[in-house]
Amino acid sequence: MREAWELASFVVTALGLPFAIAFFAWEQRKERDNEEEAGYQLLSDAYNDFLKVVLAHPDLQLRTSTALPNPTPEQHERMLVIFDMLVSLFERAYLVAYKPRMDDTQRRRWNSWDDYMREWCRREDFHNALPLMLRGEDPEFQQYLCRVAQEERGTPVQLFESERTSHA
Repeated sequence: MREAWELASFVVTALGLPFAIAFFAWEQRKERDNEEEAGYQLLSDAYNDFLKVVLAHPDLQLRTSTALPNPTPEQHERMLVIFDMLVSLFERAYLVAYKPRMDDTQRRRWNSWDDYMREWCRREDFHNALPLMLRGEDPEFQQYLCRVAQEERGTPVQLFESERTSHA
């Protein structure tokens, strides 16, 4: 009888333990995927909220492809505040969603943010404001957005000297 219990114990350990480990790993992966999806949804909601701010300022013509000609000082100030909000949102997306190596789902999610960044970087006024907007931002994010801006506009973004040396 004792041998039967030992054999049953061995079978449970030999078969049950690998199954339990695999199940635990699967659950962990599922939880990680759910957390990534929730993070992506929060970022998406934040961008939608940002677009509401843009819509609240139609005189700035921020959804057109060209810069507002001759903005007043007050319009220019509002534009800078809105651009600053956008760069902060882009940085948050970069820090949360960008990875050097991504699976297909992560790549699809990131591509939508990359598209947003490219769309805004094509605007002359946004491109010209980047040196000011990128001050104090994450150095890797600065490099990424400067590269995107250069690819979209064909001209490099010149960060302030103090910004380049403070992160070196």
